[in-house]
Amino acid sequence: MTHEKSARSKSDEARSNIFARIRKAQGRGAPTGDASQGLSGSADELAAAATYLKAHPRGPLPPLPAGRHSLVAHFCTRAVAMHSTVESIDSMRDAPRAVARYLAANTLPMSGCVWPELPALDWRVAGIDVAARAAIDADAIGITGAFAGIAETGTLMMVSGPGTPGSVSLLPETHIAIVEAGRIVAHMEDAWALMRAELGRPPRAVNFISGPSRTGDIEQTIVIGAHGPYRVHILVVKN
Repeated sequence: MTHEKSARSKSDEARSNIFARIRKAQGRGAPTGDASQGLSGSADELAAAATYLKAHPRGPLPPLPAGRHSLVAHFCTRAVAMHSTVESIDSMRDAPRAVARYLAANTLPMSGCVWPELPALDWRVAGIDVAARAAIDADAIGITGAFAGIAETGTLMMVSGPGTPGSVSLLPETHIAIVEAGRIVAHMEDAWALMRAELGRPPRAVNFISGPSRTGDIEQTIVIGAHGPYRVHILVVKN
């Protein structure tokens, strides 16, 4: 782990140096905040970006059902259309047993990894052996939360961070995502607005997941799981 942190630190330093040289060549001021993010700017630049966003209203957006219940139902319908499977649960405490039922029904391993940021849940009582860490090659199951759900397309919005490693949703063959109903928004524009409001600046990576990985690169034949999970199962938490 020490070697991994050292390598990441060197990578961040090199990245920051590259961005610093680009900014200097463009005659731009020094960045504010965490330079390792690579996306922070001077105070004037950040203010200009905020002004631009306020001055440019959104374009036309497709209408979606009104009301929280209808919006969540639309998200579930669209997620299923994208070949995810969906189950609603009453509370976060119900997640371990719901995951166990899904794994047993599909004859899948009862072990894998889980986001460290997820609330402490009793996975062992449900018969699941998961480690709170980034994914490794041997992990068959990855369990994550989601920053937001997008009802228009049935998409999960994931943001990276120390407690939300992207590998957990990308490396294992089966990805199980837990999203709270209250964090399902209508459109992608709403998800970006939520991110700006809560995080202030973009994280290192933002991933959008719409069902299992698929590609049609080879003879225009759709192949599932070519670049990521074969399965995406979504638990929607009502409360």
